[in-house]
Amino acid sequence: MRAGDSTTKLTADSVRGWLSDRSGWKRQSNKLTKEFRFSHFRDSIVFVNRVATLADTYKHHPDIDVRNGRVTLALSTSVAGGITTRDLNLAEQIDFATSLGRD
Repeated sequence: MRAGDSTTKLTADSVRGWLSDRSGWKRQSNKLTKEFRFSHFRDSIVFVNRVATLADTYKHHPDIDVRNGRVTLALSTSVAGGITTRDLNLAEQIDFATSLGRD
């Protein structure tokens, strides 16, 4: 998903369509969220570091909450007041990068 202005808020239908093809991502208010679970705290931190590298690369940073082997990411574009293609693109990159090496 690359078309359009990356800072224009997407319609609810656009976000719903994107979510229908994605596992684990949800819309909560004006944010995309996804929870990742890990058996060890250290694995959570390794994951957060991968996400941080992607976020810096794309110059778009998610909210990250780490608790008891769970990492919750929330993506939103504040200047647009909601979800934009920047959020969808970063979510796709996170899914791709974090699926590498998993069983």
